[in-house]
Amino acid sequence: MARGVDRHKEAQVVKLRHEGEEAAASLPALLAEAERIAATVAQGVHGRRRSGVGETFWQYRHHRPEDGRAAIDWRQSARSDQLFVRQNEWEGANTIWLWRDGSASMRFASSKHVPHKADRAAVCQIALAALLTQGGERVSVLGESGIARTGALGLERSSRRLALGPGALSSVEAPHISRFGRVVLASDFLDPIETWHARLSRFTAEECEGVLLRIVDPAEEDFPYSGRTRFEPADAGDSLLFGRAEEARSTYRLRWREHGEALAELARSRGWALVTHRTDRPATSAVLALYRALAREV
Repeated sequence: MARGVDRHKEAQVVKLRHEGEEAAASLPALLAEAERIAATVAQGVHGRRRSGVGETFWQYRHHRPEDGRAAIDWRQSARSDQLFVRQNEWEGANTIWLWRDGSASMRFASSKHVPHKADRAAVCQIALAALLTQGGERVSVLGESGIARTGALGLERSSRRLALGPGALSSVEAPHISRFGRVVLASDFLDPIETWHARLSRFTAEECEGVLLRIVDPAEEDFPYSGRTRFEPADAGDSLLFGRAEEARSTYRLRWREHGEALAELARSRGWALVTHRTDRPATSAVLALYRALAREV
């Protein structure tokens, strides 16, 4: 029995190793593409005036219970009947937290002429990370690398995790992130708007700002199907069979448009930006839009 268990474990290890090697084989190509894209976009997103670690006084704010007693500025507080905390200006590089959704739906590509959504999301995020680290910013992958770094080391670690990491939804459902950070979330955002409302609320609670990079396969938007068509779910679930797919096209497109509008409104309500990118279009346009969205926050 023990020998049988050992063989089973060995088979599992071999299987996992092969899967890892297969995934890693795509990394050089993704990195090369990201480097080409980054080279076409103006580099540098500079630090912004914000509260944080530094020596230059910025402002006083009211004390909150989570600040603790040590944070109270007693000199300022003595002048009124309220407690105050002294905030200094952020003098270091910004921290930008990146996340690429690893859900099953992100592995979809409607044809061999377009990349998987996860790969395009990774390329865009890696190219953005290259621009940010070149400009002196610190980057980290949400849920997969706790320490934010800049320079070549920051880019190398972030790139590998963006390309090969799991991109777990738990990273956005219970994010471990510093206050006042900036966030770039790349996903197809196909979950219900209410779900994403709850997820973004957790970032808002930490006073984070960010950008949503919505990755769309052209077939998802155009719904070009006709005739008898069976749609298989990306993960476990029942398939859906249409006798005449074209009869559902107008209803589908309406629902798709409504979902996109609701997502855009959700981003606006949080003070975030939304960048929508189709995988049949150059990734450069998405990276440039991300760069501009982050630069507008300066």
